[in-house]
Amino acid sequence: MPIIYVSLRKGTPVAYRKAIAQGIQRAMISTLRIPDDDYFQVTHELEPENMIYDRNFFGVARGDNAVFVQLFFNHRPADLKKALFAAIADNLVRDPGLKREDIFMSIVETAFENWWAQGRAVNPETGTDSRMRS
Repeated sequence: MPIIYVSLRKGTPVAYRKAIAQGIQRAMISTLRIPDDDYFQVTHELEPENMIYDRNFFGVARGDNAVFVQLFFNHRPADLKKALFAAIADNLVRDPGLKREDIFMSIVETAFENWWAQGRAVNPETGTDSRMRS
């Protein structure tokens, strides 16, 4: 049951925000193998003065369309997280047309027992949703 928080500048069109949400979800389905209905995202639209970041972080020019993505889910191997980051970035570059330089992502891992939702069926061997595809 990953939960995703997306922060971006206020005033973006609904279709733009939806493309970001769907791009992240598609990457999680293909990379983490989560079920299609495992879809929990919150989008925060912020005033420009509340989007605080270095415009030349790592010596790379950053623009006004920065998007911060926080992903909360159970522990996954480093190579899987790396693949997820790449898949999300690829999707967001494709649609809605973000620049890779303007995408910032982080993962917060939680223990299996720190999740709850009515009806959730947990695989006792993995601690993950029993409907996850292998």
